[in-house]
Amino acid sequence: QVQLVESGGGVVQAGESLRLSCAASGSIFSVSAMGWYRQSQGKQRELVAVILSGGITNYADSVKGRFTISRDNDKNTVYLQINSLKPEDTAVYYCRFTYGTRSYWGQGTQVTVSS
Repeated sequence: QVQLVESGGGVVQAGESLRLSCAASGSIFSVSAMGWYRQSQGKQRELVAVILSGGITNYADSVKGRFTISRDNDKNTVYLQINSLKPEDTAVYYCRFTYGTRSYWGQGTQVTVSS
């Protein structure tokens, strides 16, 4: 069983930056994909960024150019750098790791952006 713990959320002003972290309890060497999702109040959870085992990344159109996903295998951690935050980025952000056919979710971290 893999446990994921997110951190780094908070309350910020529009235009500021945050870096979210998601640390896994075990090695991420065999992870096939690591993704960041977000869910705003009253909306469905959406994928915002993903990094595959080979290092390929993909982003939702709404965050391209502002969000950067990266991984540190030594620390078993994936990061989401968020720049130029907007009020519409306000959401609970979740990480998800996929190992073959199994997926694990973190508990979420709240990001609130005030205008």
